[in-house]
Amino acid sequence: MAVVNRMLPTELSDAAIIERSLWEPEGFAAVFDRHYTRIHGFAGQRLGPSLADDVAAETFLVAFDRRERYDLSRADARPWLYGIASNLISRHHRAEVRQYRALARAGVGEVAESHADRVVTRLDAEAHRGPLMAALAEISAGDRDVLLLVAWAELTSEETGEALGIPAGTARSRLHRARKQLRAAMGQIEPTAEEDR
Repeated sequence: MAVVNRMLPTELSDAAIIERSLWEPEGFAAVFDRHYTRIHGFAGQRLGPSLADDVAAETFLVAFDRRERYDLSRADARPWLYGIASNLISRHHRAEVRQYRALARAGVGEVAESHADRVVTRLDAEAHRGPLMAALAEISAGDRDVLLLVAWAELTSEETGEALGIPAGTARSRLHRARKQLRAAMGQIEPTAEEDR
């Protein structure tokens, strides 16, 4: 262990940092520093900015409290952290659905002036935002969790399964079902050829 103690947190895997934090609790801050921004962004996308701070902070409190149960064979703590965040977000299910419905009603927002391609891309995205948010509000919570962990947190189906405590095959099934529902809601008869992650 002497070698691990001399390594800087930036050189260690998440698992090594978590293990080290068992006898040096302040070391867990390195996990927070690595992942807070992404967890906060994910919570903000799911619940809006008003609840993102609380969910992100609580995610790391729960992770710190449960660090002795972390599976040290998993070098990357992202799926574990996203799983905790998803569970906390599920407690705010009504707020999440209200957020999607409000965004669906908001319609096209103001577009900042910039490069012409950026404006066209933004207008196209804004045109689809309302129907997309309305469709997200109608998808079951379990399917939505899988879809958003893959789409917004950029986890694989395997990592998503790990995060939610479900088999990877179940995560792939839920992802397929959620994508199918979104395509139907968005009026796409023929699904695009997307590979599940």
